[in-house]
Amino acid sequence: MMRMAVLAALLLAGCAAKAPEPAGPALRDPKAMISSAALFDAGRFAGTWHVAASSTPGCTGAKQVWRWNGKAFDLGGFDCSGAKPGLLQGKATLIGPGARFKPDHGFGREPIWLLWVDQDYRVAVLGTPSGHWGMVLSRDLPLRADLATASREVLDF
Repeated sequence: MMRMAVLAALLLAGCAAKAPEPAGPALRDPKAMISSAALFDAGRFAGTWHVAASSTPGCTGAKQVWRWNGKAFDLGGFDCSGAKPGLLQGKATLIGPGARFKPDHGFGREPIWLLWVDQDYRVAVLGTPSGHWGMVLSRDLPLRADLATASREVLDF
């Protein structure tokens, strides 16, 4: 019953928006409705991530640092949301509901939604409601096959 309630909440939280053309090969269907993760622990998400997959060519393996300061994430590393990798800096404020962020720089200043994170915070799937970009982050590379499959299923769903 609880699982059905969470699924219903996630489906209702989704939104659809007209998407601009993606920077690179699409990781997900930009016409598909999405929702952000309802349960989120900013402290566990904080730290160093590696880009395991991205719609930006040349970003696989790039490092991103998300430092939680109690109100927002201080960002560092590489921005993998444009046509080519760029410098990632600034802040991403947690705006909710769920795991939704508003960056002040980087990520095209588009809202960032955490679409899924595994329970151990080893892999995360990020994207935008517009469908402009998406990426899979991993604590370690190479990404384990089962986690890669789960990430792909989230993006396909």
